[in-house]
Amino acid sequence: MDESKVKKIIGEALDEIVRAAKGSGELVPIGLMSSGSELGSNELALGGRFAQEQYRFIKVVMIGPRIEGFSDLEWIETDDCEADIQKAMEEALREGLIKGAVALHYPFPLGVATVGMIYTPAKGRPLIISTSTGTTSTDRVEAMILNAIYGTAVAKARNIEYPKVGILNVDGAQIVYRSLKRLEENGYEITFGSTVRQEGGSILRGNDLMAGSVDVCVTDTLTGNVLVKVFSAYNTGGNYESLGWGYGPSVGEDWPYVISIISRASGAPVIANAIHFTAEVALAGLPSLVKREVTMAKDAGLEIVLAELRGKKEEKEVEIEPPKPEPTDEEIQGIDVLTIEDAVKVLWSHGIYAESAMGCTGPVIKVPSRFLVEAKQLLKEEGYL
Repeated sequence: MDESKVKKIIGEALDEIVRAAKGSGELVPIGLMSSGSELGSNELALGGRFAQEQYRFIKVVMIGPRIEGFSDLEWIETDDCEADIQKAMEEALREGLIKGAVALHYPFPLGVATVGMIYTPAKGRPLIISTSTGTTSTDRVEAMILNAIYGTAVAKARNIEYPKVGILNVDGAQIVYRSLKRLEENGYEITFGSTVRQEGGSILRGNDLMAGSVDVCVTDTLTGNVLVKVFSAYNTGGNYESLGWGYGPSVGEDWPYVISIISRASGAPVIANAIHFTAEVALAGLPSLVKREVTMAKDAGLEIVLAELRGKKEEKEVEIEPPKPEPTDEEIQGIDVLTIEDAVKVLWSHGIYAESAMGCTGPVIKVPSRFLVEAKQLLKEEGYL
């Protein structure tokens, strides 16, 4: 699907939201599980009510055991059993009774994850966290590359035409950045954002999470999950998530549904926001946008990039003796901590003495000044810089 058609689809979806908000369009049905919260079932129903009252284009469909006092919400009643609630939710999605669903738990298959969104306190703006539950790959670096693509699709579903992307400074970040740059050079449209820190660049620090310096923060799922929890509950003592949009909608190359995740500690405000987030991306056709984004990345060589990364992991290590030690008075930055020792051995194999170290902004390789230019060139040729 070309860019103009995608823009038309998104535009029509947003028009539908506006028409519905004015009372002239059909309501968008979004399912919400009614059981399983640590805060009690009433909190879930309150979240559903808040969403329905605040966003007039949404119709909340509660799924599970009925809760007294919430007759203003539509119900698909089941026994108070997670398996029964999940089955009813899946049937409602398949039959089109709901356009998306918000769940406290869902066993996504490997390759499917959720893209969360947090409220950044310093600037008061949303920041997409890709990803926050599930996993797009069992390999951390591969997953983060895919997370960048999926997070971009979610941002576009939120009508951000050219979302700015940054990579959180965790293990693998530099490899992810270089891989995404390769895709960009081969034609994949990705817009890199910049840290608010003085050094610049697209590798993000904690400061960037506070400020929301980009639209999409790429990280691994476990880190993303922690971030969503912290930013949702830092002002409540931790047992009540009051801020943000939850752990976000599900994404995967061939995944057809929009199932968003909230925590068992999510309060009514977060639940209401999660319902709105779900309706927003469901109306924009998120599964189709994800498929399109992956196709564009593949056209730019995604599968080749991932295959090369897998191949490097599978190569047998060869023992290399270091050259005679000498003073190292220069530092080379920008090498990921996961590959820093391999990069040192590359220099050793060319007769350059080098040492790995941890600088104030991340891992560095220390080399003698007389070898600085040659060492940088070698590391670039070998894909470490």
